[in-house]
Amino acid sequence: MSKPCPCGSLKNFTQCCYPLISQQAIASTPSALMRSRYSAYVTQDVEYLISTWHDDYRIANLAESVRLSFENTEWQSLTVIKEEPGNGINEGYVEFIAKYRDLKTDRHHVIHERSHFIKQDGRWYYTSGIKPQVGRNEQCPCGSMRKYKKCCGQD
Repeated sequence: MSKPCPCGSLKNFTQCCYPLISQQAIASTPSALMRSRYSAYVTQDVEYLISTWHDDYRIANLAESVRLSFENTEWQSLTVIKEEPGNGINEGYVEFIAKYRDLKTDRHHVIHERSHFIKQDGRWYYTSGIKPQVGRNEQCPCGSMRKYKKCCGQD
């Protein structure tokens, strides 16, 4: 039996992010890499996450930090808001919202990030991310049609 891809693409996992995570294919766009990285968080694949993190942006003990984040996290959903080109064909940005539950406290949380990606030697890599500023009374970027303060801004 097939299972849906955690990235929310509505495709089968084996036809979507799994070939990237298992190193059978490489991401063709920053969005594809970001979706596969989300799926790697869901499936707890530390090696893939580290291998797709650009060397220049890795912090000390990154692998251990990622492993620890798995312990009490249940990823729930991913919404890609937009993908934008950067300065040239080897740079891109993906804005997304990821929802998860902290299993220790049973609290729900939201990560809203604009991630930066660069392409080097034919492969896309994650470098860093920033939290976009959204006014509390603006429409939530997740597409719910609700105000940000009543939706993803509650965290």
